[in-house]
Amino acid sequence: MIKENKKLIIVTSVVTLLPMIVGLLLWNKLPDTMATHFDINNQADGYSSKAFAVFGIPGFIFLCQLICVGATCVDPKHRNINKKIYPVLLGTFPVVSLLVSSLMFAYSLGYATDIGFIMSLMIGVLYIALGNYIPKVKQNYTVGFRVRWTLDDEDNWYHTHRFGGKCMVIGGILMMAASPVINIWLLITVAFVPALLPILYSYIYYKKKQ
Repeated sequence: MIKENKKLIIVTSVVTLLPMIVGLLLWNKLPDTMATHFDINNQADGYSSKAFAVFGIPGFIFLCQLICVGATCVDPKHRNINKKIYPVLLGTFPVVSLLVSSLMFAYSLGYATDIGFIMSLMIGVLYIALGNYIPKVKQNYTVGFRVRWTLDDEDNWYHTHRFGGKCMVIGGILMMAASPVINIWLLITVAFVPALLPILYSYIYYKKKQ
């Protein structure tokens, strides 16, 4: 998996770490303490040192990317992972790194940003992208709705992921449509329900086959 996607891994890794360079260029303009967490109303409710904001957050996202790469490589069924979804998975990390860091830098420099709106849009786009590829993923231990009922039954996996793909796409569309008026409960509902419904569907499918 690594050999087949070596260039993609290198490019996405470099882009994921790119905010560190941007942070260094802006270092003297950034405050010593930066807002690193915001509530649904765009109010800062968590702060960190400038060093952590510039280096720690992109570094943590990069670490998550490495874990994702490693997990797919050691997966005994990694060849079942659809080749088209792999770029989507790896591409998520640099997008998140650039977006999160850009929002933090902009806020710290005094630029008005609607963080809740932007983040809900990003989640919506991600859900739609994953929803289009999830149904094409065969059984594996890394990507998809990996519960006992899907991993033990290939037919269950197939139908669960077809259903799950539709849930993700619908959830993504709803997330984007609701982004201008997003609130915490709506965000939780639209984000978690599409991920939970396929698990429930998988269990019901399993019980019907018994």
